[in-house]
Amino acid sequence: MELWDAYDKDFQKIAGKILVRGELIPQGLYHLVCDIIVRHADGAYLLMQRDPRKPWGGMWEATAGGSALAGETPLECAARELREETGIVATDLTQVGTVIDPEIQRAIYVEFLCVTDWDKEAVTLQEGETVDFRWVSREELLGMEADQLVTQRMQQFIDELNRP
Repeated sequence: MELWDAYDKDFQKIAGKILVRGELIPQGLYHLVCDIIVRHADGAYLLMQRDPRKPWGGMWEATAGGSALAGETPLECAARELREETGIVATDLTQVGTVIDPEIQRAIYVEFLCVTDWDKEAVTLQEGETVDFRWVSREELLGMEADQLVTQRMQQFIDELNRP
């Protein structure tokens, strides 16, 4: 059973309130999700292809990520999820944004950027999560269509990260 801390809309942890993965999250409560955009030192971005058995199976994600476990900080969650889903051990994680989804997921998404010089061929896939990966340029990523990417939110963050 996966347990999550409960947060209010102002990103304040609610003491003593625990949420359980798979159970309905009450209105007005949120769980923490961390997404990590991976940019190689050469400027390429990592895309991960979702396992066909998962929702949005076969589509590409511009992030690694997932829900924070009870007691985890956003940074701890981001480092763990990145390591689990890609094998990359983060040495440079920077928080770049926060998005609240009050309706569908009832989640607070904390977005991180990982800049790395990790061996591009040493990315590992997480069984049951991903089936492929590839590195793409910023232009390729920003040009991807809605039916290729799980969410366009990452394109917006990447576009914002590269503005002067």
